[in-house]
Amino acid sequence: MRYEWNQSKEKQVMNKRTKKQKTEIKKLASMPDEEIDLSDIPETTDWSKAIVGKYYRPVKKQVTIRMDADMLKWFKTQGGKYQTHINQVLRRYMESNQPDK
Repeated sequence: MRYEWNQSKEKQVMNKRTKKQKTEIKKLASMPDEEIDLSDIPETTDWSKAIVGKYYRPVKKQVTIRMDADMLKWFKTQGGKYQTHINQVLRRYMESNQPDK
């Protein structure tokens, strides 16, 4: 298996496709939609129960911030991943301070 890195300004994606998979994807891409066999995965036409943003993951950026030592200590004592917790607190603050649309 060969790994390829596709880089853009905002994200990195690692493609782990075998030669066989790449060949099959090219073959499918060149076929008209009507000729593709969807019998094992029928096409979804009813999206009424779809949840928008369920699998959305914002791009993460590494930053350095200065914060009071007691605050950092408190976040670390809360258990789990303290950086994730800090991010969640900041996100809630951001969302609660958005102008009404």
